[in-house]
Amino acid sequence: MKKIFSVCIMLMLFVFAACSQGPDSKGKQSEVPSIVPGERMSMPQFALPSPDGNVVKSEALAGKVLLVTFFATWCPPCLEEIPTLIEMEKEYGGDDFAVVAFSVDYDEEKLVNKLIEKFGVNYQVIMADDEVAMGFGGVSGIPVSFIVDKKGKLRKKYVGYTEHDVFEVAIKEVLKEG
Repeated sequence: MKKIFSVCIMLMLFVFAACSQGPDSKGKQSEVPSIVPGERMSMPQFALPSPDGNVVKSEALAGKVLLVTFFATWCPPCLEEIPTLIEMEKEYGGDDFAVVAFSVDYDEEKLVNKLIEKFGVNYQVIMADDEVAMGFGGVSGIPVSFIVDKKGKLRKKYVGYTEHDVFEVAIKEVLKEG
């Protein structure tokens, strides 16, 4: 009983953190300017399953600019962001860019597959684990998104729902740098 209570409290805090972060009072998404002051973190190495059971390795994404997001099937702002992610993959996806989404729906591959089908997701979805979440500096609320440059360095972090235009400006900027 104590374990269930603890899990419920943690889940409530997680949802509260996700809902309390995001656009400012004017409706604009705020960017967290640096992840590690004075130094850029590298994207963590991983080999994790996609919801269909295939293993995805970080090496397969090397050399691309990435829009990486952490989400859950039960998170309303995450679901609201899916059409933007689909559009970003349509507009920029290819040899130089990819959208990658890490699901924090641990051991719920069936739910994630249903979401992929329902929304017609066209980008890579991977089942997250604690190690990859910590490798991105810790994920304390969702959605949280990162722009990763071609060298694998985390360039920008966005906490909460993020508009298409905000992602687009950052992606164009990082793609232009080569």
